[in-house]
Amino acid sequence: MSILIKNGRIITATDDYTADIFIEGETIQSIGKNLNVHADEVIDASGKLVMPGGIDPHVHLDMPFMGTYSSDNYETGTRAALFGGTTTVIDFILQTQGKSLQSALQEWKGRSDNNAVGDYSFHMAVTDFNEETKKEIQHFIEKEGITSFKTFMAYKGALMIDDRQMVGLMQEVKKHGGLINVHATNGDMIDFLIAKHKSEGKFSPLYHYLSQPEVTEAEASSRFADMADYTGCPGYIVHLTCEGALNAVRFATRRNQHVFVETCIQYLILDASVYEQDFEGAKWVMSPPLREKKDQETLWAGLNQGLVNVVATDHCPFMWEQKLMGKDDFSKIPNGHPAIENRMELLFSEGVSKGKITLNKYVEVASTNAAKIFGMFPKKGTIATGSDADILILDPNEKHTLSAKNHHMNVDYSAYEGRELTGKVKTVLLRGKVVIDNNECKVEKGYGQFVKRNKVTGKI
Repeated sequence: MSILIKNGRIITATDDYTADIFIEGETIQSIGKNLNVHADEVIDASGKLVMPGGIDPHVHLDMPFMGTYSSDNYETGTRAALFGGTTTVIDFILQTQGKSLQSALQEWKGRSDNNAVGDYSFHMAVTDFNEETKKEIQHFIEKEGITSFKTFMAYKGALMIDDRQMVGLMQEVKKHGGLINVHATNGDMIDFLIAKHKSEGKFSPLYHYLSQPEVTEAEASSRFADMADYTGCPGYIVHLTCEGALNAVRFATRRNQHVFVETCIQYLILDASVYEQDFEGAKWVMSPPLREKKDQETLWAGLNQGLVNVVATDHCPFMWEQKLMGKDDFSKIPNGHPAIENRMELLFSEGVSKGKITLNKYVEVASTNAAKIFGMFPKKGTIATGSDADILILDPNEKHTLSAKNHHMNVDYSAYEGRELTGKVKTVLLRGKVVIDNNECKVEKGYGQFVKRNKVTGKI
């Protein structure tokens, strides 16, 4: 099967030009002006932007959490991602304390194998680092193609590891060419504040926010950066939300250290005022919580300064009925919100259309940097000869409104209900096949493939 995309304005992290793209099989064969080739299908992209498919390196599909499961599975979640222009996601496997990493991998593969519509990979969350776990690290990096290891500095008794384990894991991961990504919040302080608020009879979603003040994230981000600097291990802070945490990363640059930073689309757009809506605020209960307007300004600036490298989602949706588990106690509200389908269009509308970031920066933080950081570049994350033909065609001028009535995520509300956007995904290709066209999915579950990743360099 061959496809010729004609007359599109091609945008990569570094380039901006008008040309044709010839695709044969799963990869891009040639790029040039007025290509004289025969193709089985011709797509006229005149007046549209042609960009690499989005990469969301932070999603939670079919994830067990707080006695329930996130409501998008590998079929519904990766399909919704495709509708929104994201062609590859990276999900998190969670090790069960007391069990091996391999057993966790098999559990997650049981949910993902032959079920994904879009491409996917895994991070491995290490919740119990010991001598046996240590022996598994090299195998995961070199044989499984899973080169990033998640750690939690919060959720004590379930996911959190201590600093001794963190340093030991960093040393082993560095030795074999991997990376540590971290949930950087001070779990002990947060647990203290949760207990304090509940003892005072404060149970509304507002107190989820007030139990995780900025200092809890700033302190943990600084401590993580110090440990990564000491061990020399590449470090990546997931879902960074606030000025204090980014200032910890800024400080690290003064000793010639680079810490990778990911923020999420919600932290750029939404703020903590939503928690004042009584229990309706449960829609936005996530960890870390939404922050203040000044933090949004810091994050947009961080993108342009090169301090914030990636915009992800931390997509972890729950049905409203599931959120109601915490109607009488904010600490029992399942944490997470839906955004896997909205990220690319929200970032374009709020960032590019409003002049906050350039088109090249958009591609860089929505696709290319994730591919580079996590060992998928140039197979993924760019438009180049030999790269996978993962392509997003977007109309930069079309206006549309986000709503739960027309989204494809398996969740019964939208975190962005009624928001009007400028810029609409029109056509999406994944590995040389048109998978989304005219708001219709053209492939079934099982088309998505697991992406084995290369060792990381710690550089982009």
